[in-house]
Amino acid sequence: MEFVKGENRFFKEDTNGKLIAEVTWVPSGDSLVILDHTFVDESLRGQGIASELVEKVAETMRAEGKKIAPTCPFAKAEFDRKPEKYDDVKA
Repeated sequence: MEFVKGENRFFKEDTNGKLIAEVTWVPSGDSLVILDHTFVDESLRGQGIASELVEKVAETMRAEGKKIAPTCPFAKAEFDRKPEKYDDVKA
């Protein structure tokens, strides 16, 4: 799925402009972001979209040389389940 990059978020809207997927983060200083929210519409759940959103944030922060503090319950669980994928960016 292709996501749009907004200010401190990645998101996807349906053809009517309804938000159907989103991940947000809050900058904290120059080298840290707090991943605070992940949302996927019920119609899309179970397809791995939330995991894709978390991965997009991780890719972006790697490229920017920043660490991530996951406070969103889903993102925190994702980081804990896949340490090999996220330990390099986890604060």
